[in-house]
Formats: sequence, C-alpha cells, structure tokens
Amino acid sequence: MDSRPARRPFRHLGRLALPLVLAASLTLSGCGYNDFQRLDEQTRAAWSEVLNQYQRRADLIPNLVETVKGEAAFEQETLTRVIEARARATSIQVTPGMLDDPQALERFQQAQGQLGSALSRLLAVAENYPDLKANQGFQDLRVQLEGTENRVTVARNRYIDAVQQYNVLARSFPSNLTAMVFGYQPKPGFTVADEAAISAPPRVDFGGQGGR
Repeated sequence: MDSRPARRPFRHLGRLALPLVLAASLTLSGCGYNDFQRLDEQTRAAWSEVLNQYQRRADLIPNLVETVKGEAAFEQETLTRVIEARARATSIQVTPGMLDDPQALERFQQAQGQLGSALSRLLAVAENYPDLKANQGFQDLRVQLEGTENRVTVARNRYIDAVQQYNVLARSFPSNLTAMVFGYQPKPGFTVADEAAISAPPRVDFGGQGGR
C-alpha cells in the first residue's frame, strides 16, 4: 500500500492568495477606485456643511420676522415673501439621493435662491425704518445673517470644488473605466444660472456694518 500522503491539487492556492490580493489591491488603487471612495466621501461631507449653513439661516429667520413685525408700518408684502420663501425652502425633503438627481438638486437650489433674494429685499427695506435700525435685537440678527451668508458661500464653493474633483476622476482615463465598472456617475453641480451668484461674495447692506 502506498503510504505517501494523498496529493492536494489546491495546495498551492494558499501561497497564491496573498499575491493575488495584493495584485488586486494595486490594480484597484491604480485605476482610481480608492480615489473614488475618498472623493465621494469628501463630496458628501461638503454637502452636509452646505445643508448645515442653509439650516442655520432658516433658523434665524423666525426671530427676524418677529422683530420686524414690531414695526407697524413695515411693508407686509416684503415680510410675506420672506415667510413664504422660507416655507418653500424648508419643505423640500433632502435625501442622500439628491446629490445624484439633477432635477431635485435644481429645485433645492431655486428654493434657497428665492429665500436669499427675499431676505436681502427685507433687509434693504428695513433701512427705511429708523426705529427698526435702532433696534439692537434686529441689528444683532442682521450681523448673524451676514456671517451665515458668508459661511453659506464658503460651504457652497467647497462643495463645488469637491464635485469638480470627483467628476474629473469619473471622466478621465483610465479611471473612467473604473467608474463604468462600479457605477460611479458624474455628480450634478450647481446650475450655470447660479454660477455668478455663487462666485461673488454676498453683498447685503447692513447700514454701514457690511464687510465685516
């Protein structure tokens, strides 16, 4: 009887496993897979900050509205537009899928843009009311809103930059092949119509307090 141990046809697989894993890792790294993971997370983090700053602005508006209501002769139409614009902006449900949905992202942008315009109009009209300008609570809210608008601009620009980096990777060779295999589609950014407003710092007349 042959006492030699039975042959194991797969005994060399254990030796090959590590080199195969290393080769696969290097291949994925070289074709941009790890970069897609990093830039996708970077984009989502930048978007979260955009949402945080928009929410901060929305949270300041109710106090601003209540303060303005104390001015009996204040233009009601201007005040109503702010209230309605805030309601529209905050009614949009923000989901993770919004970043990959150009139409949903555009609706969100439009709503936020309308709120920003209505808010700027209210602050400009407030300059015509000396008692309101002298109200310390109103002045404090205006300063907070100015800072928030600046932070919104910074957050949006960071998001735009993150999306651009991601999209360049998704469209460049050979990383575009990785994008095709793993389903990494280019992400929609802010629309062309918004670019001028986004690239320029917000200019809100705070009665000589601007440019802080």
